[in-house]
Amino acid sequence: MKAKASDILSKYTLYLILLALLAFFAINSPFFLTGNNLVNITRQVAIFGICAVGMTFVILTGGIDLSTGAILGVVAAISARLMVNYDINPLLATTFAVLVGTSCGLINGFFINKVGLPPLITTLATMTSLRGATMLLTDGRGIFLTVRSYSVIGQGYIGFIPIPVIIMIIAFAFGYILLEMTKFGRYVYGIGDNEEATRLSGVNVGKVRYGVYALSGFLSSIAGVVFLSRLMSAQPTAGQSYEMDIITAVILGGVSIKGGEGKISLVIIGVLIMGVLANGMIMMNINPFWQFVVRGLVLLFAVSYDKFMLNRRYRVASR
Repeated sequence: MKAKASDILSKYTLYLILLALLAFFAINSPFFLTGNNLVNITRQVAIFGICAVGMTFVILTGGIDLSTGAILGVVAAISARLMVNYDINPLLATTFAVLVGTSCGLINGFFINKVGLPPLITTLATMTSLRGATMLLTDGRGIFLTVRSYSVIGQGYIGFIPIPVIIMIIAFAFGYILLEMTKFGRYVYGIGDNEEATRLSGVNVGKVRYGVYALSGFLSSIAGVVFLSRLMSAQPTAGQSYEMDIITAVILGGVSIKGGEGKISLVIIGVLIMGVLANGMIMMNINPFWQFVVRGLVLLFAVSYDKFMLNRRYRVASR
């Protein structure tokens, strides 16, 4: 009973934090709760949310992916470069860029599985390389698109719902089905909980890891397409520091940093908390340097809270 009460407390703590942030920013900014700003928040968190689905799978296996923001940036740069410099059809350019981004995820999986490098080192290396590739592709300055129809993906609406939000909802629905209703999802949880036991039960752990990192690369690529469409330009710094906010959102959503525990249905709350926090600080005209301080502290809080809940469940189970 105590363990269940602990899970319920963890779940509703997220909602309370979100409501507290909404109330705080509404009191301090008269424009925060306007319809336009609330729609803007959902559109802003869509890019993080799409990436967060892939990151959820990675962290559930006990891994980490620091290359998500870099994949986003390089996919945007490749798409824009092909369309602007080589006059490639937007659909073909985008498809090729997404395949490249997904391949980057597979490369992460290769070095983690075959070479045996830690996920932190592997994805840090690919992040650095991809950042350099983005700078080379953009020549250190923005590439601006002229095909106005391309903006529909990032700026369009279906009814009153922004298309990026619809893409994020589809990504979360897909992630939920994959995690909760398939063998692959059970294997993901199993690897994070006890990798050796999962391997001994006959699961191809390497294949699952390839799938997890490929999924993260694919969803980061989709986010890169949305990002490019929204700004209608590829920037050399696109996606910079996104990985930290994405990781923070996933851990805030109750996914254990040690792996094997967490629900993707709560990750959306973590994404919303990060989006509300970022938007609210801008609305209050808080110094951007202080915004970085706050985001770092939120990550510390998320990891500390995760550790606290793990210790609490351990103490309850050992009684």
